[in-house]
Amino acid sequence: MSNQTKPNSLICYHCSSSILPNDLIEAELGGQLRAFCCPGCMAIAQTIHGEGLEVFYARRSQSGEKPAAYLASNEIPEKLKPYDDPSLRGRFTRPYGEEGFLETTLRLEKIRCAACVWLCEQHLRRLAGVKDVQINYVTQKVIVHFSPEETSLARLLFEIERIGYEAWPFEPSLSLDKAKLERRKLLMRLGVAMLGMMQVMMYAWPTYTGADITPEFEVLMGWSSWALTVPVMVYSAGPIFQAAWRSVLSFRKTHMLGMDVPIALALALAFIAGTINLIRGSGHSYFDSITMFVAFILAARYVELLARQDAQGGAEALAKQLPATCERAINYPSSQEVEVVPVVNCKPGEVLRVSPGEVVPADGVLIENASALDESLLTGEAKPVEKKIGDRLYAGTHNILNPLFMKIEAVGQSTRIAGIATLLDQALGAKPVMVSLAEKWTAYFVGFLLFGALTSSAIWLYFDPSRAWTVLVSVLVASCPCALSLAVPTAMAAAQGAVTKLGLLIVRGHVMEGLVKATDLVLDKTGTLTMGQPELQEIINLRSGYRREEALALAAALEFGQRHPLALSLMRAAEAEKLSLPVLSEPVINLLGRGLSSGSYRLGSALWLGVEKGAQLGQYGQVHLADDQGLIASFIFLDTPRAGLEKFLKIVKARNIKVHLVSGDDRETVAWWANHVGIDHYQGGCTPEDKYNYIERLQKEGRFVWAIGDGVNDAPLLARADVSIAVGAGAPLAAAGADAILTASSLDSLARTLLLADKTQTIIKENLMWALIYNLLAIPAAMMGWVNPWVAGIGMSLSSLAVTLNAWRLRKA
Repeated sequence: MSNQTKPNSLICYHCSSSILPNDLIEAELGGQLRAFCCPGCMAIAQTIHGEGLEVFYARRSQSGEKPAAYLASNEIPEKLKPYDDPSLRGRFTRPYGEEGFLETTLRLEKIRCAACVWLCEQHLRRLAGVKDVQINYVTQKVIVHFSPEETSLARLLFEIERIGYEAWPFEPSLSLDKAKLERRKLLMRLGVAMLGMMQVMMYAWPTYTGADITPEFEVLMGWSSWALTVPVMVYSAGPIFQAAWRSVLSFRKTHMLGMDVPIALALALAFIAGTINLIRGSGHSYFDSITMFVAFILAARYVELLARQDAQGGAEALAKQLPATCERAINYPSSQEVEVVPVVNCKPGEVLRVSPGEVVPADGVLIENASALDESLLTGEAKPVEKKIGDRLYAGTHNILNPLFMKIEAVGQSTRIAGIATLLDQALGAKPVMVSLAEKWTAYFVGFLLFGALTSSAIWLYFDPSRAWTVLVSVLVASCPCALSLAVPTAMAAAQGAVTKLGLLIVRGHVMEGLVKATDLVLDKTGTLTMGQPELQEIINLRSGYRREEALALAAALEFGQRHPLALSLMRAAEAEKLSLPVLSEPVINLLGRGLSSGSYRLGSALWLGVEKGAQLGQYGQVHLADDQGLIASFIFLDTPRAGLEKFLKIVKARNIKVHLVSGDDRETVAWWANHVGIDHYQGGCTPEDKYNYIERLQKEGRFVWAIGDGVNDAPLLARADVSIAVGAGAPLAAAGADAILTASSLDSLARTLLLADKTQTIIKENLMWALIYNLLAIPAAMMGWVNPWVAGIGMSLSSLAVTLNAWRLRKA
């Protein structure tokens, strides 16, 4: 009897996918005939069996995805070889130990279960030169220690591919590492405090219930509580004491005390008093209050830290690594052959090929194959954006439709994504006015608190000395400068994080407050109210004997090579109709302010050509084509309103903000657009100085002006306004000089930001009101001796937690 058996069903032995009859491939493995859906699965299974790892198929808990194409050859594929380039290897590896080993962190894809982890570990550990492999299933990362003399980074990546998974070097940003470290440290301190609190509370429980315990046991539990409190004081509360000490040292310069000062003072006094009472064998020990207080306040600070770091999520999203390698065209356009090279080795002017599913590695211009790109990382726009020949492509966006060729214009730190990341760093460092005010009032509050605590303790010392110490500690603990101090910054941080995700980068800190105060909105037209991309709407006044296509082709030939928006519009229209452009016998001469001429043909303004201007209203512009015999045709262009305009204006008007349209375009066009979108106040034909004066006049009337423009041309407008937002698609973002940059293409982001600004204001008021009410109740009660220290600790911590969680609601706009 043969030991070979036919498979019972058409299921792939490796990936468990269904096999179509025509795709069936069979191979003998381990003495049995196995079915495979493709050569890739067969070869992977052969590799696994060849290394004696066939137990993988018994261990895996569920079927995996169909694996990627397997490279049967033992040669490292070309696409991975650049990872062995010294520039990339140095970027993704770091020295490990003293024997010349390197350490690298790889991100694993397609691992589904413990069996996948086991297989990857076993396979990598059997490679020559690999010293150790650690895989974290939760984070899907693998840390490999290897000898560069015996193996390489590209070999590691290739070997992972050979067993059906994918991996690439992981490059965490420094800020991400710092944030993780900060969370880990605080969590460790919180854990120690929580354990100490629970254990000390267990020892204190007999005292609360009035249980009858012997003096010996009472002393033993007291000293045990003291021993458990020491690490809480030293380790968990260590940063509180350090911050308080720094605040005291800087008092001579700032004349302000931080909120950690009363907290540290209360902890120190309570611990000293508890220790003295423990030694004397009488009085309250306070250790339960101390551990509970530290645990609760650290819990509140941990939530606050999460909210603050979540606000930086937008920056981290932009900081995600761009591809390390790319496909560079070797001899474009005569050949479409490409080579895989590190992105850092690319230069402006070179041509790259970007396949569907890949990330665009640099800024540039699309030169072949229209496609659609996902630009949500930059603009917040979820829908793919159609890209035509000549459109700009940005690093960090995803090509999702066709393989395209692009010419590089900027790489690395010169790209737009790098500029946005810089702006985000600047924004995260900016301190809103309200936060500065809150910090200032918190400092005053701390001074008042210390004075009140000492005064009330002195009064109790006169009437009942036995309670003076308890009252002093209770007042310090019960008061909540934390809530007051956290009320504003936590809300502002959460709101800014949400706004960043909407596609609005706040450069200066007063934007959210300013939007709430705004009474007037001044809009520029072209590029702000409209897209600034005029499209050919109509061809009129066509001379007899000319066809429409002939006139359009002739006009496009005159405009060929020009970068004016109208020229680009004519070129797009001719390309859409697949017109062949005629060859002009004479060179094209550009007459600034008038138009273009070539021999007898002229293309330009009605005034220059001496023809009558069209009667159409609302047009972005008109150009006319003429020759020695007169007018040949007139081209009418219409700009398109910016997406989300209607909703934006509706929300603005609902808040009683007066809208103004102030533009440099001619008066008729501005009037048409103002009437078209429902803006009552408008002014056309404005110079930059006119726009500046317009806003100044509003401000002299006591109005708070919010201005939106499209960059450098509106610099005076943006500089004069109380709050300014630049539509930052075109001009260098840093040159805009605005308070915020709108990276999204739709005005819907501004509408949602406006609503979020109102919500932020409401939550800040709620937080401040809560902090005020709590302190008005808690501090007098503590002064009167009605609050024990441990109750005060709970109240103070819950108060801080309440304002933090309330601000947490702003994380999503």
